[in-house]
Amino acid sequence: MFRSQNTRILLAQILIFILFIAGWKALTTFGIMSKFFVGDPFIVAGRLYEWFATGMIFKHLGVTLFETVVAFILGSVLGLLVGLWLALSPTASQLASPYLKGFNAMPRVILAPIFAVWFGLGVTSKIALGITLVFFVVFFNVYQGVREVSPVTLANARMLGASRTQLLRSVYIPSATSWVFSSLHAAVGMAFVGAVIGEYMGSAAGVGYLILEAEGLFDINGVFAGVILLTFFALILDAIVGVVEARLLHWQPREAATVGAPA
Repeated sequence: MFRSQNTRILLAQILIFILFIAGWKALTTFGIMSKFFVGDPFIVAGRLYEWFATGMIFKHLGVTLFETVVAFILGSVLGLLVGLWLALSPTASQLASPYLKGFNAMPRVILAPIFAVWFGLGVTSKIALGITLVFFVVFFNVYQGVREVSPVTLANARMLGASRTQLLRSVYIPSATSWVFSSLHAAVGMAFVGAVIGEYMGSAAGVGYLILEAEGLFDINGVFAGVILLTFFALILDAIVGVVEARLLHWQPREAATVGAPA
């Protein structure tokens, strides 16, 4: 039953995509919208094919994916550690609160030129920007997840003689895990944003560099090709996070498992 439902949803999603491409093509073919501004889906597809057929995209894609994955991992780990620390240390949380709120409120995109000066135009400045974007997404979710641990659960665990380390391993971390994975889906996109914006500020390689180059030549099809490529690989990374989430959170009850259950 659930497989057939998932199949129908997948077919509907494919149909929506086909209708979108058909509508895009119709708008440009009948002159409703200019190809100069919105491009042509067939030319965009041809550009993507050319990039992969000639192999020129692999260098640029490899650079962007490396920056994205490293920023994603480091930002997530830092967000997890700092979130746990401040959630379990009220004094440190109060001291750090105004600085964290202020830094989070800052448009961190403006840090890109600063990092370019500090770390140069290589991958380090892009990774640093990505870390700042990923960190707060993970941090606030972990912090909230730990703070929402049931006081009754904590009291029962302490009554049974659980040490601080055991509480951390058996109560706090499991409570924060679902919040962590919820944040990681958003963090993947943030890591890509950091990498691409950094490449915009200055680089000699990367998909962001290709998009900037196409933009400078008024090549809207090249811009769309780069955007679609980034979107596709962002979805792949998000799917990987989803697979890991399903394996690590298999103990959580699934909504589908309760459908049709006897009252």
